[in-house]
Parts: sequence; C-alpha cells; structure tokens
Amino acid sequence: MTEYRIDDLARAAGTTVRNVRGYQDRGLIPKPVRRGRIAIYTDAHLVRLQVINDLLKRGFTMTHIGEFLSGVQRGDDMLDVLGLKGLLSEPIARTPSERLSSDQLRDQLDDPEPELLQRLQGFGLIEPIGDDDPPAEYLVKDTETLDAYRSMMAIGVPLRYILGLQKQLDEDLEAAARTLITAGRAAVTEGRFDGWIPESDEESDWAVSFIRQLRHTGRVTAHNTLNRALDRELTRQLDDYLAIARARRDSDRSD
Repeated sequence: MTEYRIDDLARAAGTTVRNVRGYQDRGLIPKPVRRGRIAIYTDAHLVRLQVINDLLKRGFTMTHIGEFLSGVQRGDDMLDVLGLKGLLSEPIARTPSERLSSDQLRDQLDDPEPELLQRLQGFGLIEPIGDDDPPAEYLVKDTETLDAYRSMMAIGVPLRYILGLQKQLDEDLEAAARTLITAGRAAVTEGRFDGWIPESDEESDWAVSFIRQLRHTGRVTAHNTLNRALDRELTRQLDDYLAIARARRDSDRSD
C-alpha cells in the first residue's frame, strides 16, 4: 500500500493541501494515521479524493457530496442515498402468482419435457421453490399467461410452438421497452448531463414523479398500442388469408 504525506497526496489527487484539510474537517475523507507529528495518508484517501473531484466537476455541491459519501460509508444502497430505491425496485409487472407442486404444474401443462420447464423459467413465468433437484414446488409468477397457454393447448397448439412465439414476443417487446426507457433517460438529461443525480429535495421529488409517470405512461401506451397493432395486423392477414382461399377455390372450380 502506498503511503503519502499531505502534500504528496494533494499532488497525486490533483488538488491542494488546503482542500485536503478542508475535506478532512468536513468528514469527507478519513483522518490520517499519525506517526509522531507526521500525518500519513494511503491509497484509500487518494481514491476518496478522486471521487470528490469527479463529483465536483459534475456540478455537485459539497453538502450533497457529504450526504452521498456518508450514505455509502454506512453501506446504504446508491438508490437509497438518492431517495429512489423504493420506486425503482418495485416491479412494473403486476401479475397474479400461485404456488404449485411440480406434479400440479406438470398436470396443467400436459406433462411437459424438462427442457420446456427450463424455457418457462427463462421467460420469468415460473420459479423453483427450495433446493430440491428436480424441484418439488414452483412459484407460477404469471398465472394469466399460463392460463392463456393452457387455452391454446386445449385447442391443439403444442406448448413448444407457444414458447417459440413467446421468445419472439420477448425480443420484440424488449426493443419497445428499450425505446421507451431510453427516451425517458434522454428527457432526464435534457439540459443536464448523463449521470446527473438530484442535489436538492425539489430535484429528488421531480425525479421520483418523473419515473413514476414514465412507468404509468409506458404501461398504458404499450398495452393499448399493442392492441391496436394486433387489430391492424389481424385485419391485414385475414384479408390476405381470405384472398388466398378465394384464389384456391376459383382454381379448384376451373379444374
């Protein structure tokens, strides 16, 4: 571990001895080890000074930096420090769930192959409970989707085919989610900078309100946009299908 006297530390951090003493008085950096009358600093002090310098360059106040570093020192989560933890950790998806034994789940899905259960788990639709191998119990995290699968299976559509459709939907909707959240991120940084962090209660309140509204707007518009797209595509493909059917019928009659 490298050791520094205060002037060497200030030089390595690109700051001044006066600033180092000031940060120390504010509690932003830990106190040095004393060897007689000499104060000895370490790489830990250098890293902390580099963080402070970076935050200052980004426009943060000393008060906000102090609150931020105090929170991190206590082991608080970054989002807790920013006041956004509860909102961002709360899942947008709110679907009914249910615990089922492995036998119950297999019965509902016509005894699927283990690979298909792995795919359901990969889509986030089911989750094993406990450490049994194979699992004795599952949490069905989205009973509505699983019920829809079962309705399709009841009219003869294989689960493997349905999961292929789910994979394509996941990929398409991931792109839609990325578009929306990226637009939201751009709105947050408009007139600021990427990586901006609220510095006041007013700014924190605005950030929380913005994220909450973004979630609501995204959920509503995505649902309704998909419904309109389904209507348009169903009409288009039905017309195409019927045109082919008519052409085949006319061809059969001419024969």
